[in-house]
Amino acid sequence: MENKTISAGFKSKKLTAVPRGFRTFITSAGIKDNTLDLGIVVSDVPAAAAAVFTRNQVKGNPVLVGMKHIKGSKISAVVVNSKNSNVATGKQGYDDCVRICNAIASEAGFLPTRVFPSSTGVIGRRIPVEKIIAAIKGFRQRLKNPADFEGFAQAIMTTDTFPKFAMRKVGKATIVGVAKGSGMIEPNMATMLSYFFTDAKISGTALDKLLQSTVQSTFNSLSVDTDTSTSDTVLVMANGLAGEVNAKAFAKAFQEIALELTRMLARDGEGATKLFTVTVKDCANPKQAKAIAKSIVNSPLVKTAIYKGDPNWGRIFMAIGKTPVVKVIPEKIKIRWGGKSYTNDQLPQLAKYLQKNEELELEVSMGTGKSAWTVYGCDYTEEYVKINAYYTT
Repeated sequence: MENKTISAGFKSKKLTAVPRGFRTFITSAGIKDNTLDLGIVVSDVPAAAAAVFTRNQVKGNPVLVGMKHIKGSKISAVVVNSKNSNVATGKQGYDDCVRICNAIASEAGFLPTRVFPSSTGVIGRRIPVEKIIAAIKGFRQRLKNPADFEGFAQAIMTTDTFPKFAMRKVGKATIVGVAKGSGMIEPNMATMLSYFFTDAKISGTALDKLLQSTVQSTFNSLSVDTDTSTSDTVLVMANGLAGEVNAKAFAKAFQEIALELTRMLARDGEGATKLFTVTVKDCANPKQAKAIAKSIVNSPLVKTAIYKGDPNWGRIFMAIGKTPVVKVIPEKIKIRWGGKSYTNDQLPQLAKYLQKNEELELEVSMGTGKSAWTVYGCDYTEEYVKINAYYTT
């Protein structure tokens, strides 16, 4: 399979600062091969925390354990492995996850309920818990300070083609966001896996409120292939070592990082060659605007058309019209590509826009109200089929 090329404009930039009081351990536990597959982030002090999880009714064992541990609103460490999601593995898989949390807690000297676990990878296979326990042994003496979040991002990748991370400064505090995900992505409460670390002093209640509102316009407005993962998780940890910050400035920076990661996830969709941004405006309400935008960005016919630059705008109208429970008045619909309207006589120009640009922007005016919503997706290519047809072979 050929490796796709992604421009530097979409890839993560080097971190120029990291939040204080976090340390990392990154290694290969040999879960599938000898590449990096395990990352641990430890806070020097218990951190206020909040998380959101997948709404898939089949939840991974790390999700079930994480949902339990986050109820304490304080987290000291997050452990993430790639290459095996520990999903649909029953009580044994749950117990394996608890064993990993216990091993980390024993090494680091805090309660097991302060350890937040995540896993990503193939579904339905028991995680090689003994390999992970062996890899964890003695990790406390090998923790990196300052934290290597770039390495952590690399360790949790599966079919991603580049590590995803971003940062912002807010006063004396720093926020770093890390994410992974390339396929099985249409979040409903979260994204594949995403973690935010900050040394700002913020309560767990405030973090939860901020996270709940932020994911709606970012991760929950993302779709690669319409499939909601069984492992979707977003976690934020704030250890408070930098003191209090301006709440509005922090919320703005947090939103910016989440959106930056969302765009990376969409652009790095399995086999994707384009970032596809769809904004539906002048709609009856935000819920309908989002539903229409998702209908467009998820349509296989639309996604394949933008892959090779076929200016078949009729597929856009089709996707709008099939959206359930929305008000559609066909004669009021207006569409613009890259801020420009095209007539049938200008389809060759539209084809050039679709073919030459790595980022495509579609704007749809419904003419039925004043609400708007933006979603983020990508194209479908032959490579997507190859990746998923041979995923476990």
